[in-house]
Formats: sequence, C-alpha cells, structure tokens
Amino acid sequence: MDTVRLDPTDNVVTATRALEAGVQVEDVSTRVLIPSGHKIATCAIAKGDVIRKYAQIIGYASCDIAPGDHVHTQNVAFRNTDAAYEFSTDLRPVTPVPEDQRDTFMGYKRENGDVGTRNYIAIVTSVNCSATAARRIASHFTPDILANYPNVDGVAAFVHGTGCGMAGDGEGFEALQRVMWGYARHPNHAGVLMVGLGCEINQIDWLLEAYGLQQSPTFQVMNIQSVAGLQKTVELGIRKIEAMLPIANQATRTPCPASGLMVALQCGGSDAWSGITANPALGYACDLLAAQGGTGVLAETPEIYGAEHLLTRRAIDQATGDRLVSLIRWWEDYTARNKGSMDNNPSPGNKKGGLTTILEKSLGAAAKGGTSPLMGVYKYAEPVTAQGFTFMDSPGYDPASVTGQIAGGCNLVCFTTGRGSAFGSKPSPTIKIATNSEMARRMSDDMDVDAGSILTRGVSVEEKGREIYDMFLKVASGQATKSEAQGLGDYEFVPWQIGAVM
Repeated sequence: MDTVRLDPTDNVVTATRALEAGVQVEDVSTRVLIPSGHKIATCAIAKGDVIRKYAQIIGYASCDIAPGDHVHTQNVAFRNTDAAYEFSTDLRPVTPVPEDQRDTFMGYKRENGDVGTRNYIAIVTSVNCSATAARRIASHFTPDILANYPNVDGVAAFVHGTGCGMAGDGEGFEALQRVMWGYARHPNHAGVLMVGLGCEINQIDWLLEAYGLQQSPTFQVMNIQSVAGLQKTVELGIRKIEAMLPIANQATRTPCPASGLMVALQCGGSDAWSGITANPALGYACDLLAAQGGTGVLAETPEIYGAEHLLTRRAIDQATGDRLVSLIRWWEDYTARNKGSMDNNPSPGNKKGGLTTILEKSLGAAAKGGTSPLMGVYKYAEPVTAQGFTFMDSPGYDPASVTGQIAGGCNLVCFTTGRGSAFGSKPSPTIKIATNSEMARRMSDDMDVDAGSILTRGVSVEEKGREIYDMFLKVASGQATKSEAQGLGDYEFVPWQIGAVM
C-alpha cells in the first residue's frame, strides 16, 4: 500500500513511503518525488479551489495543481475559518460500565477524595526570584536520602520565569494564580512548600486568601525577604521538607476505580501520521476511559483551529459549544493584535513531516478526543470538574499546555508524537506514543507505545486504543514511563504568560 485515502471525497492521498516520479497512485502518476507522509493530488485542482483531507477543508490551491502533483506549502494557501457552527448535532452517548464492573488501578487516595498516581513533595515558586532557592532545596534530597522514604517519588521544584513585572489583575495574573493553586492541591502531591521573594506582584498571601488555603504540616509557605536571605531560606526549606517526608511516606497504594483518572491528551512534534494512527487510537482510549467514569482533557486551542466545528457538534449543550467558539475568537484576536497568524503553527518539523496548514494539523489533533460528547470547556489551569471528554484553553506550546492541564487536575499525561519528542512531566507521568514505527525504533528509549503498527502490521485503531488504555492503568499503578526513567519533568513546568511584561 503506497498511499492512504482517508475519505472518498478527499482530493489528496497520503504517501506511506517516499515515491519517485512516475509511480502509479490510484488513477494518476506522481509527477515529482513525494516524501513519505506527504500529499498527492488525485485530480486537477484549480487555483482557489479547496484541498480536502479527512473530508474537511485543509487549505486552498494557491495555483493550478495537476493530478499527481505534490500538494504542500508551495501550492496551498491558508484562510481563516468561517464555519457555521452547529451545536449538539453529533452526540454519541457513552454507555457507562457498571460501577461494580469498573477497572481499577493502584493509586493514592487523598483525604479530599481525589486520587493520585504519584506521591511527590512539591516546591512551588511564586516568582522567578525564588527559583534558585527552590532548586537548591530540592537538590538537597538526593536519591540516597530519599531511599529512606520508599513511598515518596521525589522532591520536585516547580520554578518559572514570571510572577513579577506583570499586572496585578487580569488574565495573566489569574492564570498564574490558578496554576499555583492547582499544583498546591494536586492529588499527586503529598506535601507542598511555596517559596516567594516577598515583594513580587504574585503574592503568596493573596493566593492563600483567594483560595482559602491553610498552612499545615504538609503545606508550608515562606518568603526569602522574611526569612532573611537566600541561604537561610534554603536551610529552612530543607528542614520543612525533612518534616514532611515521614508523613508523605505513610501514603500507600490501594485499589482505586478508573474513574479517578484524569488524562491530559497531548501531541507534539506531529507528522502526517498523527491524525491517522496515534491520535485516533488515543481517542479510542479516551472513549474507553469515559465509559469508566474517567476524564480526558484535550487542550492546545490553536491546534483545534479548523476542527472546532466538529467539537461544537459534540458539545453536550449550546452553552458548552459557545464557550469553545469564544476561545477560538479570542485566539484570532490575540494573534491579530500581535501581528501573527493562526497558521504560524505548524512548525518547520511538522511541515517536514507532511503537515501543510494549521487546518490539517488541527483535524488530526482533534482526533485525540475520541467520539464522546464534549462535557465541559475550561479556562487555562481551571479545575476540571466534569467527567468524560473535556477541553481546556491553552497555547499549542507543549510545556505551557501540559502545565495548565496538570494544574486542572490531570494525574496522567498521554503525548503522541511523529517527529519524536523528549518531553516528560512531573508530578503527572507522561506516556509517549509514536505515530510511526520507524521513529519508534529510532527513539525506542523515549517511546512507550508504537502506534505505527496500525499502518505497518494492520493493527486496528481499536486494538491499539485498548493497549493505550491498559497503559493508563499500568502507569497509574506505578509503572515508570520512558520519560520518567530518563528523569524528565524538572524543567517542563512553564505557566502560560499572557499579557504585557512591564
């Protein structure tokens, strides 16, 4: 099989291998070399006519395209979407698994009823100025020291480059406070130490007051200026963590229902196969999780642009669909006022992998959400309260997007990639899924699942989706992912900076 046709109405097919000029493809012959994963015109396409893939518009011909031509950036133009949105017209109700038949995993049951998949102590900073103190405190707790606390996965410092030089209210400030609160209350944290400077805009005291947080043996705060300097802060922070470790170590894994899982649905370093193999398989796993009462959280708003009309049809009600559309309008305005374009994404690597426009990329990315009804739409880092398939506003930049999803409560991350990614996250472990078998072999130390077997060995999307879902349960029960084994996650905490830096 040299090509894949995704829908009878498409006027392009995708090459499964590099094809020389003159190769017969359906009823046409290739006119030039076609790289693997790239598109071939199967009929004449006049200048201005639509390019169709997935039975959807992915762009417009910028010149006349002949049958057998390579269809890519040299002859495809982008236009902003102008969809007439429908709401709740494609609802496919989930058949819930009876509670007494639901799958379980070995997790950490917290006092508030939430369930953790890992057991960390977190050091969360309010501002860049306290980042060094946090990292020095965390670095004190070496593997030799932590060996005395076998039920503690680690002491992790979550530091960032903002927190001051910003407005004291508005979108940016509120988003950062939601991130801090989300990490402070995350079920994968058995203890939390917040470290500030003292004079920053993002005051810890404001956070405590806004969210009703109370200090306790496992929740402590301090400021460098009040403690009287960096070194004293590091020493005090070490003592505070030392006091938390025995308490955190008392936590043990017990059977928990799969409904306690909230999975961040992510993709990065995408290629043409993302929307054909890994993303549909992850979508099927998301549907299986929804039937168990669990939650999948899709994000990266710029990377559903051009596919959002498919999601509004799945919205549980019009209010939910309207919230999604309002996010799309915000992003159109955001890029316009910053003199950008929604088509600034895809990246050079995405294009080399065969993705031509953001519309094409988005149609593949949206497949991660499966077919279940869209039960809720949330702001960046807002607590996700609905069960089933949900959406969270975020940039397409993976670290910033995942940071928001974890702050919203995700206790697992599932990340598809075609070009290859070295991403990992804490405190929620990242499962990485390869879209193609060649990359899975080449980056075998990084990939947990090879979804390329859907193409190379004829494995069904449903079978691969079941494998991914089973991986959810194994990793949630403590099995280390490839990214965890390599120690990733200490530098991937990146709160989204919105607004002016002053």
